[in-house]
Amino acid sequence: MAEAAAAKRIDFQTDPSRYHHWKLVTDGDRAELIMDVDENATLFSGYQLKLNSYDLGVDIELADVLQRLRFEHPEVRVVVMKSGKDKVFCAGANIRMLAVSTHAHKVNFCKFTNETRNSIEDSSENSGQKFICAVRGTAAGGGYELALACDRIILADDGNSTVSLPEIPLLAVLPGTGGLTRVTDKRKVRRDLADAFCTVEEGVKGARAVKWRLVDRVATNSKFDAEVAALATELAASIKKAPGAKGIALTPIPRAIAADTITYSTVRVAIDRPGRRATITILGPDANPPDDIATMHSQAAQFWSLRLARELDDAILELRLNELEVGTLVFKSEGDPGRVLAHDAFLANHAEDWLATEIRNYWKRVLKRIDVTSRSLVATIEPGSCFAGTLAEIVFACDRSFMFQGSRKGDNRGPATMLLSAQNFGAYPMSNGITRLQTRFLGEPESVGAAEKQTGKSLDAAACEDLGLVTSAFDEIDWDDEVRIFLEERASFSADGLTGLEANLRFAGPETMETKIFGRLTAWQNWIFQRPNAVGADGALKRYGSGVKAEFDKKRV
Repeated sequence: MAEAAAAKRIDFQTDPSRYHHWKLVTDGDRAELIMDVDENATLFSGYQLKLNSYDLGVDIELADVLQRLRFEHPEVRVVVMKSGKDKVFCAGANIRMLAVSTHAHKVNFCKFTNETRNSIEDSSENSGQKFICAVRGTAAGGGYELALACDRIILADDGNSTVSLPEIPLLAVLPGTGGLTRVTDKRKVRRDLADAFCTVEEGVKGARAVKWRLVDRVATNSKFDAEVAALATELAASIKKAPGAKGIALTPIPRAIAADTITYSTVRVAIDRPGRRATITILGPDANPPDDIATMHSQAAQFWSLRLARELDDAILELRLNELEVGTLVFKSEGDPGRVLAHDAFLANHAEDWLATEIRNYWKRVLKRIDVTSRSLVATIEPGSCFAGTLAEIVFACDRSFMFQGSRKGDNRGPATMLLSAQNFGAYPMSNGITRLQTRFLGEPESVGAAEKQTGKSLDAAACEDLGLVTSAFDEIDWDDEVRIFLEERASFSADGLTGLEANLRFAGPETMETKIFGRLTAWQNWIFQRPNAVGADGALKRYGSGVKAEFDKKRV
């Protein structure tokens, strides 16, 4: 499977007609999301997805369901997640898949599942869609982590149903999708009880699960459905939504994939394999936003802001999973910055509209996806670019940014500029709960204030450098050499070292549950998941299911 994982391209686009593992049933303001994994519909060969266990393909479908709930079913207030199989809710990530997959695939798999679980919580917080997890049977490992992402958990009190995080006793690794953090930080489970819970292979059931705060309620089988319905009614009543919202269709994203390019309508990706980098060029809008909100709704998925968000999101995932040797992402843009700000203003001025709100929420998630991508990120702001407002956030997400000073000879376009909008000062918080500019100027609130005073103004390279909005500004004499030297130097460094460096530097400021999840994920995956106790020939992942007990190196390091 490791060879298959390296060779087979992973596609993140899907739709309900192609689902193998999930079924969504909507009824007014309620929806049921049924997990019924087809054990033979695996992403790669060499394993079966028994007991509702999952691989990346299962989560790709789940991510698509969540997007469609937001955009196609805005009327839904409560989603009940449950199993379509008897006696098991979800056995978690498929062990045999993990045992034979490459380290890079495991890392990217866990990162995507984390983003998807965070997306459930984002829907609850920002889209008015609450989630109930109805657990009948076992919810083990990643299965319980899926439940933890929901607002409420109901467990069947039938002597069989349990919740567990058995990774330590069974596999010599840790829960990979935020389980430990959500147990302590979200559900407020006492530390000693959490320790006991995570070292008991068989898990916890019944009244003890409620007492330890691992679940919210238990119900006997005869009363289970009624308890779920009652809780759904209670949660639905707490959600305030404007009535009559009519969803839009998330139509397929057109793209053309060639040997070294990926082309969308608003995004172009060019891959330089010898240079180990990809250039992502973002195309600004070719027209101003519509005059009224009804026209935006009629444009639906073709509205520029939403179309770009979807295409950029897909491009980032394509590069993450399918271009592992591309170490640097270079962001460029082309277009009219004034039109970008006009689209920003249009969405802000219609903040009461559900679709405008969802588009802004989606941009927040896409920008977070860029933040946690384990590649060196660099922006180059050149004549003809349109890094303004929302698109300027991409510059602020980068590890370095370079701006061209003045004009190029023979180029009739004016000097490069950046424009800020109100979107840069609160609309798109990072995982640490503050904006990218607040993170950039941590300890310098006056610098954030100085930048905010320039909102709407066309800022040239000298102004941007003076305000601290870019790393460096170079004129035509130095531009090509300085950018080339930076890119060549970046490509010469250790990929592991850069991953650690970037992950440490990007999230200054407050620590949140989300930053803990991603920070701990980076640490444990790149250490525990590489240790012989887990992945060695005699390790727990290799010997799982063989009947032979793993042999552990007992030294603490």
